[in-house]
Amino acid sequence: MNVDVTALPGIGVRKDFQVRSGRRIGVVDHRDGAIDLIVSKSDDPDACAAQIQLTSDEAAVLANLLGAPQLVAQLREDHRDLPGITTRQLPIAESSPYAGRTLGETQMRTRTKVSIVAVMRAGQLHPSPGPDFTFADDDLLVVVGTPDGLDAAAKILTHG
Repeated sequence: MNVDVTALPGIGVRKDFQVRSGRRIGVVDHRDGAIDLIVSKSDDPDACAAQIQLTSDEAAVLANLLGAPQLVAQLREDHRDLPGITTRQLPIAESSPYAGRTLGETQMRTRTKVSIVAVMRAGQLHPSPGPDFTFADDDLLVVVGTPDGLDAAAKILTHG
């Protein structure tokens, strides 16, 4: 898929791509750090039908929402012939006792037999995090294991 990058003099850079419907979806990265999510009109790819200003945190959450499902879908496909193995996304909420703490401190594998195979943060994928990886608010963990193990992992991340 082609992403078009267009300089917007005095404003910043527009990055967008065409979706199946013919509309263009993208972002405008402003020189001052602002970020706009944009969607073109269906009959004019250069005219905006919607423009939503996002904070950096909001942009990061949106990136996680869009990126993690693709990774989870791929892992599910990879594990489809392994009965009893499931992949799930688990968030690190602000209220999590593990926000600001390391993966090793969770003792997740020892306690639940599940594996944290990746962390999505601010739109960036961190594959195979090690025990010294520090979790942050709004991280989205991609976890593989049995359904019971995944339920236990979700409880640990929420309640400790």
